[in-house]
Amino acid sequence: MSATLPPAAHIAAVSLLGPGLRDWPAAAEVLAGHAAWQPAPTVLTAPQILPPAERRRTGRMVKLALTLGLEAVAAAGADAATLATIFSSSSGDGLNCHQICEALASEDRQISPTRFHNSVHNAAAGYWSIATGATAPASVLCAHDASFSAGLLEAVVQVAVERIACLLIAYDTDYPAPLRSVRPVPDAFGVALLLTPKPAQGSFGRLSLQLTQACADRLHDPALEALRASIPAARSLPLLTAIARGQGGRVVLDYLDGTQLAADLAADSAGASSGLRNVAACR
Repeated sequence: MSATLPPAAHIAAVSLLGPGLRDWPAAAEVLAGHAAWQPAPTVLTAPQILPPAERRRTGRMVKLALTLGLEAVAAAGADAATLATIFSSSSGDGLNCHQICEALASEDRQISPTRFHNSVHNAAAGYWSIATGATAPASVLCAHDASFSAGLLEAVVQVAVERIACLLIAYDTDYPAPLRSVRPVPDAFGVALLLTPKPAQGSFGRLSLQLTQACADRLHDPALEALRASIPAARSLPLLTAIARGQGGRVVLDYLDGTQLAADLAADSAGASSGLRNVAACR
């Protein structure tokens, strides 16, 4: 990748949902330092765009993924049915997995069809196609704690190579006890980025990616840093902080052991300053 120009894309829209971060406008105020973060459980609802039968069957992961995707598409005024989509999550629906294990441990051992089809990793992509009528290509990724960076790299490469818009939806949901003891994800968190090959009105800037051996950035705010470290999808927070502040510069994101992902953010027009005031060097 270093021998040629790094893959790049323009950020047309952002959506975010997580603990104490009810949407992107509210989260941007927090990440920009204009408001304090107030911890609160993530509230998830099934999007009304789904038919009633499917809406009743959705779990927390599907609700989160669809809400994020629909908000990003609406913010950009895009057509969800035509967008290539990347779904990236570190694992499956924790609550659904817990309930299947409970059923298997019972005397009955009957698993409902709804539980079964919600257990597959591409469930969110299926519900997305039902809700939006999407027929464009969709990819579903899992790279454990590196899933956000893996999804971002895949999405930016698709935009750069195919010259098409691509919607990245990265998301994780919590695990109940006793699974939480081995997978301690405390709550639901997700982000969606609509990436385009050319800048659009209201674009957040141009994003290019490179692999690096530099250590990943951390957040100065201890509470937000704890959130970043506790949920894999929240590894996106240093990049989202840069976007919220409207500043260019390099952010290094957690990726694989010994290899991180450097995200260089530049304005589409003159005027952006360099430096990420809310992002500290890794400790």
